[in-house]
Amino acid sequence: MSDQGTTRKEFGRLARRGVHDGRIVNLSIDTVRFPDGSVGELEFIHHAGACAVLPVAGQLEESDPDVLLIHQYRYATGGYLYEVPAGMPAWPGEPWEEVARRELEEETGWQAGRLIPLTSIYTTPGFTDEVIYLWLATELEPGTSKLDRDEFLELVRIPLSTALEWVQEGRIIDGKSVAALLFAARFALPTD
Repeated sequence: MSDQGTTRKEFGRLARRGVHDGRIVNLSIDTVRFPDGSVGELEFIHHAGACAVLPVAGQLEESDPDVLLIHQYRYATGGYLYEVPAGMPAWPGEPWEEVARRELEEETGWQAGRLIPLTSIYTTPGFTDEVIYLWLATELEPGTSKLDRDEFLELVRIPLSTALEWVQEGRIIDGKSVAALLFAARFALPTD
């Protein structure tokens, strides 16, 4: 397929019309030049990004360590989901490791003695620039939980093997949580 004279630098956003600036996201209609040179409009959601943390209770070297999940009410899904703790920066430019540490403690009441970066994921690149940075938390120590007004959750401690079964069964369906569990199980945690 020919690029028809369009170089990589020649495609992208040409114009942006703001529609809504909110607490979590900003929505715009962007006029875009596509790689083939054509022009069209796309709905675009800007998101500041987030961190998600898989907390491992006990020793990292255990063959089937316990992990901490939250069972959280999510209005958009019409009910509760099993998730890893996650959240957004409290202020622009807050370092991602600080975001991960803060959100872990606020949502679980535990602090990470050690925080290991895993990977990052785009949540839905068809319409948003949201990136979630995935972390593994170990050497947990008691802290203080501090839930936001719209957070309704229960802390759940289960073996990693059970969490992986829940992913396979479709009981854990939150994308960031699936990615964090599978990535950690494959690349960061011991397996049987």
